[in-house]
Amino acid sequence: MSTIRLKGKVKFQKNNNQFFITLKKRVNNYFEEEKISRHANFSMVFKTLFFLIAYIGGLLSLIIFTPVFSVAVIIWILLGLAKSGIGMCVMHDAVHGAYSANKTINKILGWTLHLTGGAVHNWKLQHNILHHTYTNITHMDDDIDAKVVLRLSPHIIFKRFHKLQYIYVTFIYSITTLYWVLLKDFVQFVKYTKNGVNPYKPKQNKILFAKIVIIKFGYLFCFIVLPILAGLPVWQVLSGFLIMHIVAGLVLTLVFQLAHVVEGSAHPMPNEAGIIENNWAIHQMNTTVNFSRDNKLLSWFVGGLNFQVEHHLFPKICHIHYPKIADIVKQTAEEFGIPYLENKTFATALVAHYKLLKDFGSIDLHDAIG
Repeated sequence: MSTIRLKGKVKFQKNNNQFFITLKKRVNNYFEEEKISRHANFSMVFKTLFFLIAYIGGLLSLIIFTPVFSVAVIIWILLGLAKSGIGMCVMHDAVHGAYSANKTINKILGWTLHLTGGAVHNWKLQHNILHHTYTNITHMDDDIDAKVVLRLSPHIIFKRFHKLQYIYVTFIYSITTLYWVLLKDFVQFVKYTKNGVNPYKPKQNKILFAKIVIIKFGYLFCFIVLPILAGLPVWQVLSGFLIMHIVAGLVLTLVFQLAHVVEGSAHPMPNEAGIIENNWAIHQMNTTVNFSRDNKLLSWFVGGLNFQVEHHLFPKICHIHYPKIADIVKQTAEEFGIPYLENKTFATALVAHYKLLKDFGSIDLHDAIG
């Protein structure tokens, strides 16, 4: 697993690789024996069309039929769910190169993030590089790095208001996608350009910034301006827009958080030499937690993100296959004495997440890294 050059220069040990070598061989054998592709199948294509049609159709129904507010609210809620589905089931696989063996198809489907108001370039840097390479490593994994009012790692400096984070965190989660659409991409653009995560040259960055601005204006025009021009009252459109983002924010944030910020997940730090004292694959097993593996409906909706162990080990395999290879991963982990972390239900995972947030808000680690 290659690393990027940041201030920490964190690397992983290269010993004890037999687990991952064995696991990759067994997973490869599964696809060869079943004579199936690692990429999307008919079920995946159907799911893609379902969420895209629901999302675009929902918006068109608001513009064309200008329904009364009680009906419009239902449509905005469904738009929030469809928005989440596109992110979890379509864009996520495509940006990882898992949707298709064809890079062009992956690129086009990755652009579905633009339909939801996000910028693909920033997502790749935050998710594919920082999160997947340095999972749960404080100051390297942007998903758990210091937030304004949240402490998602025991290595973040403790503040008194963190004691209440398990209470106010739900509100923070509810506005996550709204913040993403309005500010996050611009904040990340500046951050990643300064710290070197963004490899673009100045001229390329000017073009990238212009693209981000166009994406934002296009998204806001479609979801706010067009419904107003169609005749819907301004207050109804703004209320519905907020409702859509509350739904999407809660769904997306909770699904992703339940995989890494729960009781039982590790938050290792590199030693003085900048080395994580595990190889990359075992590090992923220690920092990633599955949930609700047996819930087929949930698995369908969240794009296999409840199989995060499998996803982190094999991000280029389409999520539609995760339920089948999960038993292979679990069995191999048990043979090598490596933990296979999981919560049996969504509710159990949710409780484990909020309990950990409460713990991080009640423990003042004096050796926290600033």
